[in-house]
Amino acid sequence: MSVTPRQELRHQLQLALPIFGGQLAQSANGFVDTVMAGRVSALDLAAVAVGASIWVPVFLFMTGMLMSATSVLARHVGGNQLERINPLMHQVIMVALVVGSLSVVVLCNTAPLLAWMDVDPTMRPMVVDYLFGLSWGMPAIAIVLALRSYTEAMSHTRPVLIISVVGLLANIPINYVLIYGKLGIPAMGGVGCGWATAIVMWIMAILMLLYVHRHRAYRQARLSLRPWHWEPKTTFYLVRLGLPVGLTIFFEVSVFCIIALLISQSGAEIVAGHQLALNFTSLVFMLPLSFALAATARVGHARGRKDEPGLRTAIAVAFKMTLVIGVLMVTLLVTGRHWIPLIYTDNVEVIALASYLLLFAALYQISDAIQVTANGCLRGFEDTTVPMLLTLFAYWGVGLPLGYVLATTNSLVTAMGPSGFWLGLFAGLSSAALLLAWRLRWRLRQPVH
Repeated sequence: MSVTPRQELRHQLQLALPIFGGQLAQSANGFVDTVMAGRVSALDLAAVAVGASIWVPVFLFMTGMLMSATSVLARHVGGNQLERINPLMHQVIMVALVVGSLSVVVLCNTAPLLAWMDVDPTMRPMVVDYLFGLSWGMPAIAIVLALRSYTEAMSHTRPVLIISVVGLLANIPINYVLIYGKLGIPAMGGVGCGWATAIVMWIMAILMLLYVHRHRAYRQARLSLRPWHWEPKTTFYLVRLGLPVGLTIFFEVSVFCIIALLISQSGAEIVAGHQLALNFTSLVFMLPLSFALAATARVGHARGRKDEPGLRTAIAVAFKMTLVIGVLMVTLLVTGRHWIPLIYTDNVEVIALASYLLLFAALYQISDAIQVTANGCLRGFEDTTVPMLLTLFAYWGVGLPLGYVLATTNSLVTAMGPSGFWLGLFAGLSSAALLLAWRLRWRLRQPVH
């Protein structure tokens, strides 16, 4: 029997809100590192910031690689094929460990990249040491991401919130000990943030394993590592499904990085205003992203039941929530554009520019919410390759070129500076929303399987 829209809304809220809280807690770790490293010296703060600009994209790529496992697991849960959950999870864990291990190799060999980026030579050793310490936590956070797919597919997202909050609370004292040198440990400065992050990642992995092993929510399909299942065909399918999602996230992140680099030549106040507006909009983006992750699981469940009415209800509810969230975000940014920058700075010039740019950010909130929800629904269909190509075209074929032309040339209008890039983002995200919605509409016309 299909769920009603009211029941579907309740299911999606129960899934999405803990995910949202967990994402906020994880983001707060970066804030804690920034504040604590900044109290040591400007050099330590800069080293942590540069290091984060390298490891965060690697982490997001890994997140994308493992995110699509949710849809596969949810399809089997919805179809009551619970005996397949353990074999599938074994393949997901193997993919996670391989990707996590490759991330260690990448982050331990960043010296040539830092030289190519022309990072200040006095800062490079600190960045290298910071990334070396942090890299040893990547296999652990990969396990957390794998288990997150399992727990989302089981419609129990509470551990994502609980363990993220525990990780945040643990990060503060561990940072304190390692950065400032306490309990007989020599002071590491900003480098200590990297080691602290790695330790926190392992704490989170251990707690997540204990939670899913003992909590009654998983008794129907309890995760067990024995006997171990080796299914190369399934592993290959998971990689083929996850790689386009990882690349999609990389394409989007790389656009923002390129824009930041292009704006970096415009002066400190302009860079600060741009980063401030971008940081705040990235935070509010977590809300529609959380509902998109919930939609992935709900679409997967409906597909497993071969429940076409339930499938359409799940998608309809997800998009209605998306539109409500988009309108709320637009209202927040327009009405709060003068006080939001005060959270970050008291510099009058930075506040003025950020307030102006937040108006441009308001333009694309609905488009951004639609594109991320459409992508989440398509992941529920295990449709990832075509969406990757569509977003690549939208970001790199429309958004970035148009933004560059508007910001730096007089070809279409008088050069607009940073606001031109933000109009480019609006065009790129709107293109992605239209293209992904078209793909989803096509997918809905296909037989449910």
